[in-house]
Amino acid sequence: MKPKTLFPLVVLLIGSALGLAAADRAPNLIVILCDDLGYGDIGPFGGTKARTPHLDRMAHEGARLTHFYAAAVCTPSRAQLMTGSYAVRVSLPRVVFPAAPDGISAGEHTLPELLRAQGYATAAFGKWHLGDQPEFLPTRHGFDHYFGIPYSNDMGPMPARPLSPPLPLLRDERVQEIVADQTQRDLTERFTVEALDFIRTNRARPFFLYFAHFAPHTPVEPGARFRGKSPHGLYTDWVEEIDEGAGRILAQLRALGLAENTLVVFTSDNGPWGEKGKDGGSAAPLRGTKGGIWEGGVRVPTIAWWPGRITAGRTISAPASNLDFLPTLVGLAGGKPSPDRKIDGRDLAPLLFGHTETSPHESLLYIRGTQVQAVRRGPWKLFVQRAPLAMGALTAEQAKQPFTPQLFNLEIDSAESTDVAASHPEIVAELQAIAAAAKAEFGADGKGPGVRPPGLVSDPKPLRLK
Repeated sequence: MKPKTLFPLVVLLIGSALGLAAADRAPNLIVILCDDLGYGDIGPFGGTKARTPHLDRMAHEGARLTHFYAAAVCTPSRAQLMTGSYAVRVSLPRVVFPAAPDGISAGEHTLPELLRAQGYATAAFGKWHLGDQPEFLPTRHGFDHYFGIPYSNDMGPMPARPLSPPLPLLRDERVQEIVADQTQRDLTERFTVEALDFIRTNRARPFFLYFAHFAPHTPVEPGARFRGKSPHGLYTDWVEEIDEGAGRILAQLRALGLAENTLVVFTSDNGPWGEKGKDGGSAAPLRGTKGGIWEGGVRVPTIAWWPGRITAGRTISAPASNLDFLPTLVGLAGGKPSPDRKIDGRDLAPLLFGHTETSPHESLLYIRGTQVQAVRRGPWKLFVQRAPLAMGALTAEQAKQPFTPQLFNLEIDSAESTDVAASHPEIVAELQAIAAAAKAEFGADGKGPGVRPPGLVSDPKPLRLK
């Protein structure tokens, strides 16, 4: 064989070997989590205000999960994502504030810990919100690197909380700088650049990227390139910045030849903060908003993308949850959840890859704080307690009124407008039994036999620049 004909053959063989190696390698895993993004805020779920061409394309090339659930507020949702367990089970049922003594327990086997044990590079960028003391930070719970704010972007000093410390921006475990309101506008871009750098740096090995926006949570602070550019105000400006960042991540995966070996999931931690008016989003066509367990508070817009593995343009309507991230992603990485911790999540891989159209959950619980307030099984959702539509408690008058369980068929009534309990007493009884068993496991006060303790520190200190 002549040398000039040998060279193309060598290139072909090397390219084939690299292709086989990439195909045999464990998949890269990316979770993009928004903060307070509503079900009706983006184009793939019927949103009409914000322009979201990149998420539209992501949904066109991947699958929309139209019955995907989170918790009602920030910390519980993140606790579920990281542990695969209901937030009340891991004793993080409510929002954790700066310098609080509680946070995620060292005894939990988190998603990044389990992935790192499988050889993954791991990084988190953005909002953490599972405790801000050193024992609770991302780098103590499986992440190689962290760059972000350890709680919500509204938790700096303000009239309602004048003693709150300034917002700290952490690099791993060190406060790198203090974030002022106006400098929040740069952070979405900075987090996106960090995410892109992490992908590029780790392209030769399996990686897990957790990109947890603090957008579009109030205060609404889109970056300079987006501020004032959408037709509908600052909130949609920021949604459009989120969209553009997601597009850049997908474009980089394509450019690096990683798209066919990467699962990307885009989702939100809860519904929109309805009380914020123009600074909050839309849950349309669902009822309720953030803080409540009506569908608008906990059903979140979710897209799964993996070219060649997830059928393009698919709609998955089977109920699923952010509880399922841990068993699904760890399973794709070749691992298993730790058997010494009960988890509530289920493996979604058969559902994502079209091997079934059936949810892996026999039932899902709607929990607000420590209270099991509703249950879903198949199309049926039963309220077993009176539940507010949004943040805050019931009024004294509402609390005094007698309550009769309410039943909705979510397949035909996502707006929860028609109570059909009287027509289906057998369904009501079955779902009441599921709720009663859960209440016995968790206890009315969140101290039942199925609850594990949180992490605790005896002398918490606010994070400050040194």
